[in-house]
Amino acid sequence: MKPKVAFFDFASCEGCQLQVINLEESVLSLIEVVEIVSFREAMKEHSDDYDIAFIEGSIARPMDEERLKKIRDRAKILVAMGACACIGGVNSLRNQFSPEEAKEMVYGNVTDGNPYFDLYPLKAVNEVVKVDYYIPGCPIDGEEFGRVVTSLLLGKKVELPNYPVCVECKKNGNVCVFDEGKFCLGPITRAGCSAICPSNGAGCEGCRGLLDDPNVNSEIEVLQKYGLTLEDALDRFKIFCYGVKK
Repeated sequence: MKPKVAFFDFASCEGCQLQVINLEESVLSLIEVVEIVSFREAMKEHSDDYDIAFIEGSIARPMDEERLKKIRDRAKILVAMGACACIGGVNSLRNQFSPEEAKEMVYGNVTDGNPYFDLYPLKAVNEVVKVDYYIPGCPIDGEEFGRVVTSLLLGKKVELPNYPVCVECKKNGNVCVFDEGKFCLGPITRAGCSAICPSNGAGCEGCRGLLDDPNVNSEIEVLQKYGLTLEDALDRFKIFCYGVKK
């Protein structure tokens, strides 16, 4: 029997699910080997009977946490998909304020008594339930998604790169963006995106999260060379990883 797959979204832009849809012909190949039973962005049908659950988005409310736990109970394998699910993402910037302050700034007083605005400090998925595998990025890389799915179906261990984006930059023959007067988090960010931002003239923003064991000393040397500090890098890293827990 084909493994049953479901996609779920929480606080996010749903761009990672869109990346899956954008695989086009590859999605047709995927359907040949799995049965997609729930995917709100792509189909009307829904089933609570699934083997693998892909989660996009961060957890912002108690009602979200309850829903996520139910999904975890039903799924044999749970995969966090995208920066919001894996590390909190841009949404986690909200945690520099209290939930009350955030609601007041955005909505004023219209949230009183409404359970949909019952916020708490935003969490990545693994702060609520056990995550089996991760697909980082903002948005995810479609080819990496395909590799992860293939590994899951074959029963192989899902391996993510544990070397910095700088390695991919060198493979691509890129001029270091620091030499162009720009800022880059590539030296401490997990590779796997083919250095898409530096390859297109922009510095890495760290959307794939920190390496498991980042070479901080090397990073400091790079920053000092260009008149910057580690605090500059960590402050920039907050765009995707505000208060990230390691």
